Amino acid sequence: MSEGLATRASFCPGPVVYASPALPVSRMSQLRLLPSRLGAQATRILTPHNVQMFSWHSRSSGPPATFPSSKGGGSSSYMEEMYFAWLENPQSVHKSWDSFFRKASEEGSCVPAQPLLSFLVPESRPAVSSRTKTSKLVEDHLAVQSLIRAYQIRGHHVAQLDPLGILDADLDSFVPSDLITTIDKLAFYDLREADLDKEFRLPMTTFIGGSEHTLSLREIIRRLESTYCQHIGLEFMFINDVEQCQWIRQKFETPGVMRFSSEEKRTLLARLVRSMRFEDFLARKWSSEKRFGLEGCEVMIPALKTIIDKSSEMGIENVILGMPHRGRLNVLANVIRKDLEQIFCQFDPKLEAADEGSGDVKYHLGMYHERINRVTNRNIALSLVASPSHLEAVDPVVQGKTKAEQFYRGDAQGKKVMSILVHGDAAFAGQGVVYETFHLSDLPSYTTNGTVHVVVNNQIGFTTDPRMARSSPYPTDVARVVNAPIFHVNADDPEAVIYVCSVAAEWRNTFNKDVVVDLVCYRRRGHNEMDEPMFTQPLMYKQIHRQMPVLKKYADKLISEGTVTLQEFEEEIAKYDRICEEAYGKSKDKKILHIKHWLDSPWPGFFNVDGEPKSMTCPATGIPEDVLTHIGDVASSVPLEDFKIHTGLSRILRSRADMTKKRTVDWALAEYMAFGSLLKEGIHVRLSGQDVERGTFSHRHHVLHDQEIDRRTCVPMNHLWPDQAPYTVCNSSLSEYGVLGFELGYAMASPNALVLWEAQFGDFHNTAQCIIDQFISTGQAKWVRHNGIVLLLPHGMEGMGPEHSSARPERFLQMSNDDSDAYPTFTKDFEVNQLYDCNWIVVNCSTPASYFHVLRRQILLPFRKPLIIFTPKSLLRHPEAKSNFDHMLCGTSFQRVIPEDGAAAQAPEQVRRLIFCTGKVYYDLVKERSSQGLEEQVAITRLEQVCWP
Repeated sequence: MSEGLATRASFCPGPVVYASPALPVSRMSQLRLLPSRLGAQATRILTPHNVQMFSWHSRSSGPPATFPSSKGGGSSSYMEEMYFAWLENPQSVHKSWDSFFRKASEEGSCVPAQPLLSFLVPESRPAVSSRTKTSKLVEDHLAVQSLIRAYQIRGHHVAQLDPLGILDADLDSFVPSDLITTIDKLAFYDLREADLDKEFRLPMTTFIGGSEHTLSLREIIRRLESTYCQHIGLEFMFINDVEQCQWIRQKFETPGVMRFSSEEKRTLLARLVRSMRFEDFLARKWSSEKRFGLEGCEVMIPALKTIIDKSSEMGIENVILGMPHRGRLNVLANVIRKDLEQIFCQFDPKLEAADEGSGDVKYHLGMYHERINRVTNRNIALSLVASPSHLEAVDPVVQGKTKAEQFYRGDAQGKKVMSILVHGDAAFAGQGVVYETFHLSDLPSYTTNGTVHVVVNNQIGFTTDPRMARSSPYPTDVARVVNAPIFHVNADDPEAVIYVCSVAAEWRNTFNKDVVVDLVCYRRRGHNEMDEPMFTQPLMYKQIHRQMPVLKKYADKLISEGTVTLQEFEEEIAKYDRICEEAYGKSKDKKILHIKHWLDSPWPGFFNVDGEPKSMTCPATGIPEDVLTHIGDVASSVPLEDFKIHTGLSRILRSRADMTKKRTVDWALAEYMAFGSLLKEGIHVRLSGQDVERGTFSHRHHVLHDQEIDRRTCVPMNHLWPDQAPYTVCNSSLSEYGVLGFELGYAMASPNALVLWEAQFGDFHNTAQCIIDQFISTGQAKWVRHNGIVLLLPHGMEGMGPEHSSARPERFLQMSNDDSDAYPTFTKDFEVNQLYDCNWIVVNCSTPASYFHVLRRQILLPFRKPLIIFTPKSLLRHPEAKSNFDHMLCGTSFQRVIPEDGAAAQAPEQVRRLIFCTGKVYYDLVKERSSQGLEEQVAITRLEQVCWP
């Protein structure tokens, strides 16, 4: 439904033209545009039983007149013909027209019957002389419906959202001309002050009447203002689903919906006390420390708890949160419920870390905790994902982890696991990864079935004013691209916030779609507690210094209405202060800081109780020949009957079958055998990226497409064994930053899965550099977080110019940890220990067998490390780049170094030069060596693994 539709009526959808010389020009143009703009969906809502109808209130008894549909397309002349035919003989028209004209005549009985349709008939008709009461009734009801719709679309522009009262949340002081902010604006609808006490029948697209079907114009305006122009601003009329729009209207327009019991108010007050007193306690104890406190938006804590409570009530068992640094400590303390002494001891600079690595600042850390939800008395698991300073980078990571948790639970509809993302206003509008993440929200292999987004809109970004930070009216406008409703709310009205959050949680769990809650608030201090905001925002901060805290405002309100007493309020404060003081005392006894206590994704049973690998050995990665043969047979067949594949693909499958018979594999078949063997062992495999189903270079073909039936596909990998683990291969959106972050989050959820992301070309990884630098390379050092994500980066100079050539291996080597003073101790577990000491593993394989083994080793290792693989392009079809089954059988394993095995190895005393190389260049060197006849003088050694400490 278009926002531009300022008027709405329940007439038939044809191009009917209403003409009357008595109408003002502006009203005429509106009425002319009305029928052509009225959408089919709106018509269905307004007119049940497929009858086009319009009704108005009348004090006479009986049902209102109904306007039948003009099936011939509808025009003024058609209706005139019907009317004049009815005048001559009522039996000559359809009974619906007869009923309409009779009713209209009765309701306009004070006017002669012939001028009944004077507003429809051209001036040349002698039968019509002036505007009738009936036409005025119709026009006024059209006007009232237009007025209601105007508030539903644009009421948020005049809502009282800024708690400071100095800014317009939408960056625009313009007041829409179709909202009745003053009496004189009634003229916009051709209404007068005298019409305020007239009764009007309400359309089916509003719920402001409750059980009443008619209201006075004065009451209609009052209720619309109460719903749309107070402390809640609603943006939802851009959603093209009528049912969803009706749902939102009902939740907010129904009279009396936002009423809270005394117990609910007391709970809200107690949560505000904890939120605010926690910040006050930190400010008293560590006044010179950076905390990135929540002052000015303390209501966020009860807001998040309300979303969790409502979701738990609707069956959610696991909530995964992502957020920036502001307010993180408060969320850890009062939402996740981490022990306060563990938070307070983070402020002690003398504590020694018990874990290796750099650690991270306290306001970046994550946490996983299972507890009983006190409101629903149900178990709930809460996970706050650790994140870097890079704002919004954690968004796709949270979504990937959520998707994985849903997958492992068999929660395809998202009824057990959900995500909540907290954003800042400047970052939500400014960071492109927000847009990338939104566009994953409805993709089959990436959807998490709806996320609740909470924007802490403190109306400033560090020192930058909103008008300099975005071009859109609101910071939340990016959410409109996925038809997510946006609920703006004044954060100094706690009850409005709680109601909005409850509706948001219910929306997500009803429609499985994203929803945004925009908490319009302020930042009481600077960007951090050491920052002076008066340098750049003097007037704003003068007002902030005068602003009464929301806790005092709400406490005064409840005390005045008798919900709580002053003594009860003071006791609640004293109670939480005692809890903080006791935790502070215990924190002083701590001598060692355990970073692993802050894990956001623990893997129960994978490590020992101390968080260390259970062994430091890795079994051989080869597999039995019958398994290789079986996988090769399936890879070269179409498991479904009557499935017609492309003729070119038939040749590829025949080639695979031929290689299997000859006990050889190329790159694609080696990958197939690595994946297939892991699936047999119960390991879930997920391959994601741009065009990975076919492969950028048309070598993989893991998804077959029926050439005659649209959207019929087959994934042979899922037909290997009856009890195998599932294989997921999915083309992603054209995004690197968002999708790599998503797959990283997916890999966080379980160690027993091989999760791979393939770049379309290796150099494209630089658009995901933030994920690589801040999460993959450093994740274990900062957060003691193991992750087995695999990056497949096509690499090689293949004559395509500077682009699409180098995957920049030097960057990965530069980011590898290395201690030049450490000399390794050679033991039987030397290789595995070396891998454990790396921050990641980097390989550039030269044979399909090496690729096969390194993929299997990634799962068989007793720990998890990111694996960076520089994959070939020309080697995919190189006749020499093939491996024999013998190199993949039981007892074989990955060779980090492949020494010379040709003529030079037979007579080492004749070797004059030893060349070390890696990857595809080996074949170029061999070719050149052969052309010069230097097989005995030049030895070539291949480094398959190019990174170790």
